[in-house]
Amino acid sequence: MKSLMLIGALLGFFIGAAFSLAQADAWPATIWHACAAAYLGCLMLRWWGHAWRKSLASSIEEKERAPQPAASKTINAIPKPART
Repeated sequence: MKSLMLIGALLGFFIGAAFSLAQADAWPATIWHACAAAYLGCLMLRWWGHAWRKSLASSIEEKERAPQPAASKTINAIPKPART
C-alpha cells in the first residue's frame, strides 16, 4: 500500500509541475501546484489500492466458498484383469 501511495505522489508531483510549467507559472506557484497534485495523487492511489485489495479478497473468498466439483469417474477405462 505504501508503494502505491509513493507512486501516486510521484506521478501527481510530476503531472502538477508539468501542467503548472505549461501555464508558465512562477516557481513558487509551480511547487505549490506540484505538491497539491502529489497529495491528491497519493490519496487517489491509496483509495484505488484499497478498493483493489478488497475486491481481490472478495474474489478469493468467493472462490473458496464455491462448491467443489465431484470427483469424476474415468470413462472408457480398461478394466484390470482379476488376479487368481
